[in-house]
Amino acid sequence: MRPRAKNRSRESSRRLKAERQATAQNVDSKLPKKLFLETVGVDRSKLIHDAVKKVLWEVGAIYEHVPTQQKLINDYGCREIDGERIQIPPDLVDKALSTVPRQIKLYDLNGQERVDTSSEIPSFCPGHNCVQILDHRTHSLRPARLDDIRSTARLCEALPNIDVVCSLGYPSEVAPEDEVTECTRAMYENSTKPAALLAHDEFIQERMMKIVADIAGGWNRITEKPVSIELMGPVSPLKLPAELCIRLSNCARWRVPVVCYPATFPGMSSPISIAGAIVQSSAEAIAGILIHQLEEPGAPVMSGSAILPMDLRQANLAYGSPEYMLSGLGASEYFNYAGIPAWVGAGCSDSHQFDAQAAAEAGANLAIAALANASFVHNLGFLSGGRTGSLEMLTLCDELIGWTSKMANGLDVNAETLAVEVIQRAAPDNEFLTDPHTQDRFLTESWYPKLSDRSDSEAWQKAGSQDMRARIKQKIHDVLH
Repeated sequence: MRPRAKNRSRESSRRLKAERQATAQNVDSKLPKKLFLETVGVDRSKLIHDAVKKVLWEVGAIYEHVPTQQKLINDYGCREIDGERIQIPPDLVDKALSTVPRQIKLYDLNGQERVDTSSEIPSFCPGHNCVQILDHRTHSLRPARLDDIRSTARLCEALPNIDVVCSLGYPSEVAPEDEVTECTRAMYENSTKPAALLAHDEFIQERMMKIVADIAGGWNRITEKPVSIELMGPVSPLKLPAELCIRLSNCARWRVPVVCYPATFPGMSSPISIAGAIVQSSAEAIAGILIHQLEEPGAPVMSGSAILPMDLRQANLAYGSPEYMLSGLGASEYFNYAGIPAWVGAGCSDSHQFDAQAAAEAGANLAIAALANASFVHNLGFLSGGRTGSLEMLTLCDELIGWTSKMANGLDVNAETLAVEVIQRAAPDNEFLTDPHTQDRFLTESWYPKLSDRSDSEAWQKAGSQDMRARIKQKIHDVLH
């Protein structure tokens, strides 16, 4: 009879544990950042800023849009050298940066705020441009399809820590001229959250933004409460194509938020040193921000690192490298110093499968990003150095955001948390579990995972012995079906 009593007691204990866990699942997992990892600091940010202005003045940038060239030369005192480069005076750089707004807000289709770059709680977004998808059902790599973009949007809508939708891939079955518009429709038709968009030229840009305005309720609506942010950037080294100049000016006039950031490959299209790559890529970004702010001072714009380290032994991208995060953190600190809201990449891996390497690299770079001085984190869900999108990876990242957010929230040390009175009250009879201090704080003092397993081995086996990948696949299935 005693074993049965013990079993009943064990079962009762498990039920209580399950109830507490279910309650904990409803607690918001994103917390304000209180810990910051300093990579360059103020003094070295100033050195970077001086170097950026020196590059823009002494080396210059190539603006392939003739009206932009003429405007910079005739109206703002820039100089043309070598028949193509435009030298930008340091005081003009300072003038443009002085009008960049420190705060950018994005809203969902219901008018609720989802992103605030001045907030201590960072926002998170998947990546884009993947040429293939890791199918979570078959574990095989295949070309992305439009239905994958729909699934990504639906999953983003369901994942509580993902704030902005992004395509993660481009549909292989859609004509190139329709890729952007079809992706835009697919994202907004399957999610209410704001979307990160990427147009190929100014004509596609106009079609894309007309779709956004129609869905959101008109141009006034997307100006007052933007539901999108457009991604674009110069070409390294120090080149701004004509279509980029036009798209930047359009976004400024429309007052649609934009991220201006170049893709820079250290050792191939920029100096191999991280500091040198930060200088050049920042100069490229600011060359774009310059014409954006001259077109419409105070229009919303941000930047960040797209410094993509290479494994030069194989000439492959290395998203999972420490250099990727060092360059991201260094650039975001510099942009914040310069008065430009910044984002940083994380939640990505060089692995081709959703495996231990993928989880390790994503966990490491998300933890580091959580400590960065950046308000926006993107590229979640990347595998294969940014060539493969993975819904499994994106789902894991949502879980990891909770862990990293708790870490970045730091420790509160005050009279209440020091809990001397609690010790006085509860220690004599070891009544900490039932003490009001514990009962009031157990849901907020600890982070409770939604996918990670903390059960004992017996309970885990009884529940089917699922590993993390199986639980993630089940989560995706529940959302999509």
